[in-house]
Amino acid sequence: MAWQNVSFLTDASHAEPMCDVLLDVGALSASIEDADAGTVAEKPQFGEPGSVNSPGWERSRVVALFEPGADIAALLAQASQAIGLAGVPDWVVEEVAEQNWVQLTQSQFDPIRVSERLWIVPSWHDSPDPDAVNLILDPGMAFGTGSHPTTRLCLEWLERHVASGCTVLDYGCGSGILAIAAARLGAARVAGVDIDPQAVAAAHANAERNGVTALFADSTQPMAGEYDLVVANILSNPLRVLAPAICAHVRSSGRLALSGILREQAEEIIAIYAQWLPMQVADVREDWVCLAGIKP
Repeated sequence: MAWQNVSFLTDASHAEPMCDVLLDVGALSASIEDADAGTVAEKPQFGEPGSVNSPGWERSRVVALFEPGADIAALLAQASQAIGLAGVPDWVVEEVAEQNWVQLTQSQFDPIRVSERLWIVPSWHDSPDPDAVNLILDPGMAFGTGSHPTTRLCLEWLERHVASGCTVLDYGCGSGILAIAAARLGAARVAGVDIDPQAVAAAHANAERNGVTALFADSTQPMAGEYDLVVANILSNPLRVLAPAICAHVRSSGRLALSGILREQAEEIIAIYAQWLPMQVADVREDWVCLAGIKP
């Protein structure tokens, strides 16, 4: 039998409560989409923290997945009553054939060539170049699989500047990919810090998988010390707020690289960081820039 994918329209105030109740009554997953996506009425929602003042779409589409044989009409009626909806929304159901979801997901991720000597390789793939520096990294909950332009910019910067025996701090480490790459490129001591405990756990696991010794901590455990290289691949809002803390970790004559910055944001970030060290655009990919500088 096929799985049942159910969708219906509602408003912003009812979409999230409906998802919560559907999960409680047996839905395997539930998500909210912009009902006007792909049209001139599409409303962007996802950006940096603090950039959306009233999240949600007035025309929201709730999409929920149910097991074969589930009584969709009864479950939607139960959920509608639970959140105080007058009546059950009109809904459509689409059958979803049974598939090997693990195999399907894995087929979407191939090895990524960062440079002549640096590759990112999912664990289920053989390395295209066994003699290269191969970073074994699977897609997961933490940001940083190497496919995003900002991650690529930082990896390329590290490859240019990591010297044997240097120290490296990955500020906002996500999956730990930048710290792991630094260690594999010859850094003597690497560390990473992130606000998300799940990211820290993922970074630890990825470091172990790559045979790398690294210190990872969340933001409740303040990272002490200065480093030869500091790299922060986050977003411009936290880069603004965290500027004093990030710069404090760069030793005198040490280097700092920042990414997660759009082209139009570069001048403002350069001006903010000028209080501590001069920054300039080191590289550009698509609409993203990498800023870099040396601390006096």
